Amino acid sequence: MKLNELKAIKLAELFSALSDASRVRIIALLMEGEMGVNAIAEGLDMTESAVSHQLRGLRQMHLVRARKSGRQVFYSIEDDHVSRLFTMGLDHVIHG
Repeated sequence: MKLNELKAIKLAELFSALSDASRVRIIALLMEGEMGVNAIAEGLDMTESAVSHQLRGLRQMHLVRARKSGRQVFYSIEDDHVSRLFTMGLDHVIHG
């Protein structure tokens, strides 16, 4: 398979977004369903500020999406591609 430069850059950026353990843990938690920043922070023993910072990057890479409800923002996995990528990566780590 031959990749043009732009697609290669975008793919590298995707893998870069997944190269941070905190972001991977957030995605793992969101695989269970939609959650607010507070619930994510509590579930991962992180500060809300740190979670918000990581979510901003995940949103920019279109890995998670946000939904506002009043003053709260709820996050979920962007689509099935992200779920499959995460599951395949985890399977690779577990089974080598």
